[in-house]
Amino acid sequence: MHSMNIKKTKGYKALRNLIKGKPQKKEFVGSKEYWENRYVTNRDSGSGSYGRLASFKAEILNAFVKNNSIKTILEFGSGDGNQLTLSEYPQYTGVDVSKKAIAICEEKFKNDKTKRFVHSSLFDIAPIKAELVMSLDVLYHLVEDTVFKNYMIDLFNASTKYVVIYSSNYDDHFAAHVKCREFTKWIDTNVADQWKQVDFIKNKYPFDKKDPNNTSMADFYFYQKII
Repeated sequence: MHSMNIKKTKGYKALRNLIKGKPQKKEFVGSKEYWENRYVTNRDSGSGSYGRLASFKAEILNAFVKNNSIKTILEFGSGDGNQLTLSEYPQYTGVDVSKKAIAICEEKFKNDKTKRFVHSSLFDIAPIKAELVMSLDVLYHLVEDTVFKNYMIDLFNASTKYVVIYSSNYDDHFAAHVKCREFTKWIDTNVADQWKQVDFIKNKYPFDKKDPNNTSMADFYFYQKII
Protein backbone atom coordinates (compact mmCIF):
# COMPACT_ATOMS: atom_id res chain seq x y z
CA MET A 1 0.00 0.00 0.00
CA HIS A 2 1.27 3.46 -0.83
CA SER A 3 1.38 6.35 1.61
CA MET A 4 -1.64 8.60 2.00
CA ASN A 5 0.46 11.75 2.39
CA ILE A 6 1.09 12.66 -1.24
CA LYS A 7 3.04 15.90 -1.77
CA LYS A 8 2.12 18.61 -4.21
CA THR A 9 3.06 17.89 -7.80
CA LYS A 10 5.73 20.04 -9.42
CA GLY A 11 3.19 21.66 -11.67
CA TYR A 12 0.62 22.67 -9.07
CA LYS A 13 1.84 26.28 -8.87
CA ALA A 14 1.71 26.52 -12.63
CA LEU A 15 -1.83 25.17 -12.56
CA ARG A 16 -2.85 27.72 -9.94
CA ASN A 17 -1.40 30.55 -12.00
CA LEU A 18 -3.00 29.23 -15.16
CA ILE A 19 -6.45 29.09 -13.59
CA LYS A 20 -6.07 32.43 -11.83
CA GLY A 21 -5.13 33.98 -15.14
CA LYS A 22 -8.51 33.17 -16.61
CA PRO A 23 -11.05 35.96 -16.04
CA GLN A 24 -14.25 34.98 -14.27
CA LYS A 25 -17.25 35.73 -16.41
CA LYS A 26 -19.60 36.17 -13.47
CA GLU A 27 -19.44 36.32 -9.70
CA PHE A 28 -19.05 32.93 -8.05
CA VAL A 29 -21.98 32.28 -5.71
CA GLY A 30 -21.40 28.65 -4.73
CA SER A 31 -20.32 25.26 -6.05
CA LYS A 32 -23.86 23.98 -6.61
CA GLU A 33 -24.90 27.10 -8.53
CA TYR A 34 -21.65 27.11 -10.50
CA TRP A 35 -22.20 23.61 -11.88
CA GLU A 36 -25.87 24.10 -12.62
CA ASN A 37 -25.05 27.25 -14.58
CA ARG A 38 -22.19 25.48 -16.34
CA TYR A 39 -24.46 22.74 -17.72
CA VAL A 40 -27.37 25.08 -18.45
CA THR A 41 -25.04 27.15 -20.63
CA ASN A 42 -24.04 24.03 -22.60
CA ARG A 43 -20.57 23.61 -21.12
CA ASP A 44 -19.29 20.12 -20.34
CA SER A 45 -17.82 18.42 -17.28
CA GLY A 46 -14.30 19.44 -18.18
CA SER A 47 -11.21 17.99 -19.85
CA GLY A 48 -10.83 15.30 -17.20
CA SER A 49 -13.91 13.53 -18.56
CA TYR A 50 -12.72 13.56 -22.17
CA GLY A 51 -9.86 12.27 -24.31
CA ARG A 52 -6.94 10.36 -22.87
CA LEU A 53 -7.70 11.34 -19.26
CA ALA A 54 -11.15 9.76 -19.53
CA SER A 55 -9.62 6.65 -21.12
CA PHE A 56 -7.05 6.37 -18.33
CA LYS A 57 -9.72 6.64 -15.64
CA ALA A 58 -11.94 4.09 -17.39
CA GLU A 59 -9.08 1.61 -17.71
CA ILE A 60 -8.35 1.77 -13.99
CA LEU A 61 -11.98 1.70 -12.84
CA ASN A 62 -13.17 -1.03 -15.19
CA ALA A 63 -10.31 -3.26 -14.07
CA PHE A 64 -11.06 -2.58 -10.39
CA VAL A 65 -14.74 -3.42 -10.83
CA LYS A 66 -13.93 -6.63 -12.71
CA ASN A 67 -11.12 -7.81 -10.44
CA ASN A 68 -13.22 -7.33 -7.30
CA SER A 69 -16.45 -8.75 -8.78
CA ILE A 70 -18.32 -5.55 -7.97
CA LYS A 71 -21.98 -5.54 -8.97
CA THR A 72 -23.25 -2.13 -7.81
CA ILE A 73 -21.59 1.25 -8.34
CA LEU A 74 -22.61 4.67 -7.03
CA GLU A 75 -20.96 7.89 -8.15
CA PHE A 76 -21.25 11.26 -6.42
CA GLY A 77 -20.83 13.82 -9.18
CA SER A 78 -21.85 12.04 -12.38
CA GLY A 79 -21.66 15.24 -14.45
CA ASP A 80 -22.52 15.15 -18.15
CA GLY A 81 -22.00 11.38 -18.38
CA ASN A 82 -19.20 11.40 -20.95
CA GLN A 83 -16.84 9.52 -18.63
CA LEU A 84 -19.59 6.96 -18.10
CA THR A 85 -19.73 6.11 -21.81
CA LEU A 86 -16.41 4.27 -21.33
CA SER A 87 -17.56 2.30 -18.29
CA GLU A 88 -18.18 -1.42 -17.90
CA TYR A 89 -20.38 -1.46 -14.81
CA PRO A 90 -23.07 -4.07 -14.03
CA GLN A 91 -25.36 -1.59 -12.21
CA TYR A 92 -24.67 2.12 -11.87
CA THR A 93 -26.32 5.03 -10.07
CA GLY A 94 -25.14 8.58 -10.65
CA VAL A 95 -25.87 11.43 -8.23
CA ASP A 96 -25.33 15.09 -9.07
CA VAL A 97 -26.23 18.51 -7.64
CA SER A 98 -27.13 19.80 -11.11
CA LYS A 99 -30.64 19.08 -12.37
CA LYS A 100 -29.47 19.88 -15.88
CA ALA A 101 -26.68 17.30 -15.63
CA ILE A 102 -29.18 14.68 -14.49
CA ALA A 103 -31.43 15.50 -17.45
CA ILE A 104 -28.48 15.24 -19.85
CA CYS A 105 -27.53 11.81 -18.52
CA GLU A 106 -31.09 10.51 -18.50
CA GLU A 107 -31.39 11.39 -22.17
CA LYS A 108 -27.94 10.05 -23.06
CA PHE A 109 -28.54 6.68 -21.40
CA LYS A 110 -32.31 6.41 -21.85
CA ASN A 111 -32.01 2.98 -23.47
CA ASP A 112 -29.55 1.59 -20.91
CA LYS A 113 -31.40 -0.15 -18.08
CA THR A 114 -28.19 -0.69 -16.09
CA LYS A 115 -27.87 3.02 -15.33
CA ARG A 116 -30.00 5.48 -13.38
CA PHE A 117 -29.52 9.06 -12.24
CA VAL A 118 -30.66 10.80 -9.07
CA HIS A 119 -30.55 14.46 -8.09
CA SER A 120 -28.76 15.05 -4.80
CA SER A 121 -31.91 16.41 -3.14
CA LEU A 122 -33.64 13.06 -3.67
CA PHE A 123 -30.61 11.15 -2.44
CA ASP A 124 -30.78 13.12 0.81
CA ILE A 125 -34.36 11.91 1.29
CA ALA A 126 -33.76 8.29 0.30
CA PRO A 127 -30.05 7.40 0.55
CA ILE A 128 -28.67 4.68 -1.71
CA LYS A 129 -25.90 2.18 -0.95
CA ALA A 130 -23.53 0.35 -3.29
CA GLU A 131 -20.51 -1.93 -3.09
CA LEU A 132 -18.34 0.70 -4.74
CA VAL A 133 -18.79 4.45 -4.29
CA MET A 134 -16.76 6.82 -6.46
CA SER A 135 -15.69 10.46 -6.45
CA LEU A 136 -13.96 11.46 -9.68
CA ASP A 137 -12.60 14.98 -10.22
CA VAL A 138 -15.05 16.36 -7.65
CA LEU A 139 -13.35 17.14 -4.33
CA TYR A 140 -11.43 20.18 -5.54
CA HIS A 141 -14.66 21.73 -6.78
CA LEU A 142 -16.27 21.61 -3.32
CA VAL A 143 -15.04 25.00 -2.20
CA GLU A 144 -17.33 25.39 0.82
CA ASP A 145 -16.05 23.60 3.94
CA THR A 146 -19.49 22.39 5.00
CA VAL A 147 -20.26 21.07 1.53
CA PHE A 148 -16.95 19.20 1.50
CA LYS A 149 -17.49 17.63 4.93
CA ASN A 150 -21.06 16.54 4.16
CA TYR A 151 -19.93 15.12 0.82
CA MET A 152 -17.21 13.03 2.46
CA ILE A 153 -19.64 11.71 5.06
CA ASP A 154 -22.11 10.68 2.35
CA LEU A 155 -19.32 9.15 0.25
CA PHE A 156 -18.22 6.71 2.94
CA ASN A 157 -21.64 6.10 4.47
CA ALA A 158 -23.04 5.01 1.11
CA SER A 159 -20.47 2.28 0.51
CA THR A 160 -20.68 -1.31 1.71
CA LYS A 161 -17.19 -2.34 0.49
CA TYR A 162 -15.06 0.15 -1.44
CA VAL A 163 -14.54 3.88 -2.00
CA VAL A 164 -12.47 5.26 -4.87
CA ILE A 165 -11.38 8.89 -4.91
CA TYR A 166 -9.71 10.51 -7.92
CA SER A 167 -8.42 13.89 -6.80
CA SER A 168 -5.49 16.07 -5.85
CA ASN A 169 -4.38 15.73 -2.24
CA TYR A 170 -2.92 19.04 -1.04
CA ASP A 171 -4.29 22.35 0.20
CA ASP A 172 -4.51 25.29 -2.19
CA HIS A 173 -7.26 27.60 -3.41
CA PHE A 174 -6.56 28.10 -7.11
CA ALA A 175 -9.68 30.02 -8.11
CA ALA A 176 -13.21 30.76 -6.95
CA HIS A 177 -14.43 27.35 -8.16
CA VAL A 178 -11.26 25.32 -7.47
CA LYS A 179 -10.11 24.55 -3.92
CA CYS A 180 -7.71 21.65 -3.52
CA ARG A 181 -7.70 19.88 -0.17
CA GLU A 182 -5.49 17.34 1.52
CA PHE A 183 -8.55 15.14 1.90
CA THR A 184 -6.64 12.24 3.45
CA LYS A 185 -6.42 14.31 6.65
CA TRP A 186 -10.22 14.19 6.88
CA ILE A 187 -10.15 10.43 6.34
CA ASP A 188 -7.46 9.91 8.99
CA THR A 189 -9.43 11.97 11.49
CA ASN A 190 -12.94 10.73 10.80
CA VAL A 191 -13.08 7.24 9.29
CA ALA A 192 -9.65 5.62 9.68
CA ASP A 193 -11.07 3.18 12.23
CA GLN A 194 -13.55 1.90 9.63
CA TRP A 195 -11.64 2.23 6.36
CA LYS A 196 -8.14 1.39 5.15
CA GLN A 197 -6.32 2.56 2.05
CA VAL A 198 -5.54 -0.46 -0.13
CA ASP A 199 -4.01 1.17 -3.20
CA PHE A 200 -2.75 4.37 -4.77
CA ILE A 201 -2.29 4.84 -8.51
CA LYS A 202 -0.38 7.83 -9.82
CA ASN A 203 -1.86 9.62 -12.80
CA LYS A 204 -0.54 8.39 -16.13
CA TYR A 205 -0.64 12.00 -17.30
CA PRO A 206 0.49 14.24 -14.38
CA PHE A 207 -0.21 17.92 -14.73
CA ASP A 208 1.88 19.80 -17.26
CA LYS A 209 1.37 23.54 -17.69
CA LYS A 210 2.20 23.18 -21.39
CA ASP A 211 -0.71 20.78 -21.88
CA PRO A 212 -3.34 21.49 -19.17
CA ASN A 213 -6.27 19.96 -21.06
CA ASN A 214 -4.61 16.57 -21.39
CA THR A 215 -2.94 16.31 -17.99
CA SER A 216 -4.28 16.26 -14.44
CA MET A 217 -3.41 17.02 -10.82
CA ALA A 218 -5.56 14.05 -9.69
CA ASP A 219 -4.47 10.55 -8.66
CA PHE A 220 -6.40 7.43 -7.61
CA TYR A 221 -6.94 6.51 -3.94
CA PHE A 222 -8.63 3.20 -3.11
CA TYR A 223 -10.24 2.42 0.24
CA GLN A 224 -11.75 -0.77 1.63
CA LYS A 225 -14.14 -1.09 4.53
CA ILE A 226 -12.71 -2.81 7.59
CA ILE A 227 -14.97 -5.72 8.52
